[in-house]
Amino acid sequence: MLVVDVVGKVRRPGVHRLPAGSRVTDALDAAGGVLRGTDLRGLNRARLLTDGEQVVVGVEGAGVTGGTGGTGTSGQAGAGGAGGGAPGAPNGPLSLSSATEQQLDALPGVGPVLARHIIEFRTQHGGFTSVDQLRHVTGIGERRLADLRPLVTP
Repeated sequence: MLVVDVVGKVRRPGVHRLPAGSRVTDALDAAGGVLRGTDLRGLNRARLLTDGEQVVVGVEGAGVTGGTGGTGTSGQAGAGGAGGGAPGAPNGPLSLSSATEQQLDALPGVGPVLARHIIEFRTQHGGFTSVDQLRHVTGIGERRLADLRPLVTP
C-alpha cells in the first residue's frame, strides 16, 4: 500500500491509501476528482506515486516537493503547483520523490543530465527514502550531496 497526501483543488483533500503501483490519476480519483476549472497543465497524471508523497493540485506558485510538479506537478505539484518548491522558496525544500526534471535542473549544480539521472534512480528504486541515497546517483559525489542536502527532502 501507498499513503499519499492530496491537497489543493480536489473534492476530498487529505491522506489516501492506494495500492502499490498507483498513479497520480488514481490519487486524484481517491480525492474525489479535481474541482471544475482547475488547470492541470504540468501535472503528470500518469506518473507513478511513491509512498509518503504529497500531490498538490491547482495551487499557483506552490512549487513542487514530493508530489506532482511545478506549475502543474511533480512529486508535489499539480496543476499550478506542488508541495515543495524551488530552493529558497517559502514552501521549503524540493521533494526528490516528486520533483519534475525541470525543478531538479534548477537546483545548484544539477543540470538536465543529472536531473534525468535522479529521475531514473527514483524510478528504478521506487522513490527516495533518504536524501543520502543521492550518493548512489551517477554524477553525485560527496561535495554535491553536501550542497544539495539542505535544498531537498526524500
